[in-house]
Amino acid sequence: MSDKSIKVAIVGLGFGAEFIPIYKEHPNAEMYAICQRNEEKLNEIGDAFGISKRYTDYAELLKDPDIDAVHINTPIPNHAEQSIAALKAGKHVACTVPMATTVEECRQIVELVKETGLTYMMMETVVYSREFLFVKEMYENGDLGRIQFLRASHHQEMKGWPGYWEGLPPMHYATHCVGPILALSRSEAEYVSCFGSGRIDEELIGKYGSPFAVETCHIKFRKSDLSAEITRSLFNTARQYCESFDIYGSLKSFEWNLIENENPVIHTGETPERVEVPDYAHLLPEKIANFTSAGVYDSDDNQHLSFIQGAGHGGSHPHLAHEFVSALMEGRQPYPNAVQSANITCVGILAHESAMNGGEIIKMPDFTLSED
Repeated sequence: MSDKSIKVAIVGLGFGAEFIPIYKEHPNAEMYAICQRNEEKLNEIGDAFGISKRYTDYAELLKDPDIDAVHINTPIPNHAEQSIAALKAGKHVACTVPMATTVEECRQIVELVKETGLTYMMMETVVYSREFLFVKEMYENGDLGRIQFLRASHHQEMKGWPGYWEGLPPMHYATHCVGPILALSRSEAEYVSCFGSGRIDEELIGKYGSPFAVETCHIKFRKSDLSAEITRSLFNTARQYCESFDIYGSLKSFEWNLIENENPVIHTGETPERVEVPDYAHLLPEKIANFTSAGVYDSDDNQHLSFIQGAGHGGSHPHLAHEFVSALMEGRQPYPNAVQSANITCVGILAHESAMNGGEIIKMPDFTLSED
């Protein structure tokens, strides 16, 4: 790794293609290599963006000594295995959510980060969305006063998505609502209790043995008087797509809009006011600032499914890439680092376990890095 740039390889070129132009334009990154099993798709993307270093085999990519970091954008079942392999190969890792599908996989990643001194960052979009950055600014300025309670929800109909999604327990993909409520005050969850509600179609239940249409979890924060509530649904629940969070403070509160494209509400005392959330491109290097509002999937005839449903992920992508690259350049921990990513991910994993056991309280594993 030079003192001027990080050589990045992107693995998985569906949603992952969105990050190619960002790394190409970032002043401290080199968009060095891409990896995709489908050679035709690999060459199509490589030709479109002028990237000559191409791999169809992830194991071969990891042997390339010139690669400093991998950014993993593959299906959920591959995240932990590929992150672990990259760390063992001496590469820094950025990985789309969730970190893993089991507590043990999360533990392995945290332990490898300890052993190697390498960097891991889970690329959670909501904690770099313009809405979150807006509320974070209010919180840091003292406008909210004392935080009293937090709530988040993620409703999404997954019918028609790839096969591994079919019947997935709602809380197994909970990072988009767990992330923001923990990230605001850089908190960690201490324990959870979760209830399942309703029932999905019978043909969906068998794959994971999860019957619930909706799962709702309470989270107790570690070393804090705060708790939060999160709600997830994936199938058979009528609701427009929504990744939302509400923050209740002693002076002001923020409530997400109920319908997409409306403005959220700020309550000052008992007085409500709709507010327009500004963009936060000014926090970014000039060359990548425009990617908060435009990217690869930004035209009517070129839309990725996650963008159609996800409203462009709140302009988060350049912020995520910049945080990862900046952390490597500055020799600091990114947010969320391996421990924080494991805590966020395990909330969902253990929340579902709690739901399957009637709301049993389950404590979070104690993940720590050596410098913590």
